[in-house]
Formats: sequence, C-alpha cells, structure tokens
Amino acid sequence: MIKATYKKYILNFKNPSGTSRGVLKTKETWFIILEKNEKKGIGETGLFRGLSSDDVPNYEDTLNWVCKNINLGLEVLLKELSEFPSIQFGLEQAFLSLKSATSFNLYPSDFTQGKKSIPINGLVWMGDKEFMKTQIKEKLKSGFTCIKMKIGAIDFDTEIDLLKSIRKEFSSKEIELRVDANGAFNPNNALQKLRALSALNIHSIEQPIKQGQVQEMAKLCAKTPLPIALDEELIGVFSSESKKKLIESIKPQYIILKPSLIGGFSGSKDWINLAEKNNIDWWITSALESNIGLNAIAQFTFTLKSKLPQGLGTGSLFTNNFESPLQVKNGTLHYNNSKKWNFNL
Repeated sequence: MIKATYKKYILNFKNPSGTSRGVLKTKETWFIILEKNEKKGIGETGLFRGLSSDDVPNYEDTLNWVCKNINLGLEVLLKELSEFPSIQFGLEQAFLSLKSATSFNLYPSDFTQGKKSIPINGLVWMGDKEFMKTQIKEKLKSGFTCIKMKIGAIDFDTEIDLLKSIRKEFSSKEIELRVDANGAFNPNNALQKLRALSALNIHSIEQPIKQGQVQEMAKLCAKTPLPIALDEELIGVFSSESKKKLIESIKPQYIILKPSLIGGFSGSKDWINLAEKNNIDWWITSALESNIGLNAIAQFTFTLKSKLPQGLGTGSLFTNNFESPLQVKNGTLHYNNSKKWNFNL
C-alpha cells in the first residue's frame, strides 16, 4: 500500500519579475509525497495562479482526494483528473520517483549522468529599458546564443529599440531572438507589430494575442511574416478531439509545451504527436516550478531529442529554491552529479 501526503510551498523571487499580467514576487506550488516500503516518491504540482486552468477553489480538496485514493493507481487517477493538469503532472513525477533508484532520477540518460546538456534560452523579464538592457548584457556574457524577451508591458517602440540595439551588435546567426507577448497585442494592430518585429530577424513570437480568439489567431498565423508559437492557447484544452481541432484550425508555426499546465508528460506527448502530424515544430518550457518540477521536465525533455533551445532556465529565479544538481552553464542546462539534492519541506 502507498501512503500519500501533500504540502504547500511558497517560492520567493530574487527580483520581482515582470510579465504582461503584472509583477510576480512569489509563486505558490504544491508537492505530492508518496511512501512505500521505506521509499519516497516526490512530485511537484506546479499550480500557476491566474494562468493554470485548474486554479479553482477546490484545488486543495482535490489534492486531499488524490492522497486518500492514491491506491487506485496512476492510470485511473490521471483519467479522473483530466481537468487538473498540474496534479496529473505531480502524480506522474511522484510515481516515477517512487519506482526510480533515487527519488530524483526519473529518466536515466546521458543528461542525468552529466555527459550531455540541454540548450536553453536566456529569459529577459519585463521592466524599464535599463533593467531589460542589463539582463540582456548578463545573458550574452553568460554564453547564451538564444534569448527570449518578454514584451508587451512597456511601450512597444522602446521594446523595438532594445531589440534593434541587440541586432546592431549581433546578427541572427550569432544570437537567436525570441519574444513572448503573453497575449498583450490587440488583434487589430497585431499584424503591424509582427511586421516591425520581423524586420529584426526574430525567430518567433509566443502568443501575440490573448488565448481563445481562435479565428483571429488563425488569420494571424496565415498572414504573419514572423513564426507564431502557441503557448497559453493550449491551456484548458482537455480532449483529444479539442486538441486536434485547435491545431488544425489555427495552423501555428510552433507550439510551446508547459507540462504543469497541459497535463504533464502524457499531455505533452499528445500535443507533440498532433504537432508532428501537422508539420508543426515545438519546444518545452518550465512554468516557474521549483527545481523539483524543473528537474522532471528537463529529464523528460532530454529523452525527446529536440534540437531547439528549450525554455528551462528558471531555476535560479528564487531565493528559497531547493539545492539540486541542475546548473546553467554557457547557455545550456547541465546535471552536475557532484552537487547533491536538498529537499527539506
């Protein structure tokens, strides 16, 4: 028999982090802990308030139900929790963790052995011009060749100037630039803004307009001079039929997968299969999980053998994250086995 408990944990940002939804100072997360025969399994249910489709009043009640019914087994629980993607993700990790030789080695590979690393993008948060410029310089100095910049919170012309200043120094062959609008553009002016961005050899833009405007997004994807990546658009789309309809209606150039928000590893694989059938490329991004969730996502991502830079560089954002072997070095995520885990709740 498996015993299950859950715990809440508040992550504190080192610096308040700006998005088009506001400034984040803390991030709430939850852990499911399984115990069987003196062995522990740990999984992070990366709830994201204001963004997760399962940000609902009965979230904790559902975690409580899961712990009481843990012996139904993973397959049954995942079906029952189709509208709780972050809990599905936590359960997948916890069961893998319980089975593994060590609690945190979920997908043994050349990555977990420290032999190979994962290319990642350097993330630049929104803020005033100087703050964003400082972050860009830091990322370039740290050896990143792919930078993702969040846009849409300050004046668009200022953002264009910032991107121009990077392009003056670095060509698109030297630095790949991605931008993430988090739905900040208006359908009426989005195409005009995409044209301005495309003149700067931008790799792609995430979610230019708010999710749920399927016809408008489809029109944009058909006319855009700049590849569009769906992100928030995938959240809250649960059935296989709905996923298929969304992909075939919008026909985006890319999709971005956040396992915490789309049903964990199995949910991510569903989207990947659909994307590949429709000649759409993809990459995986963390969603401000602690190092527990980030570790699981990174190990899973490595097994998929994508050659694109992934969005997995968020582990260093918090003052009270858990010590782990994950290390960002020269624009890649490494697993340094000489560093030990410290998971104290």
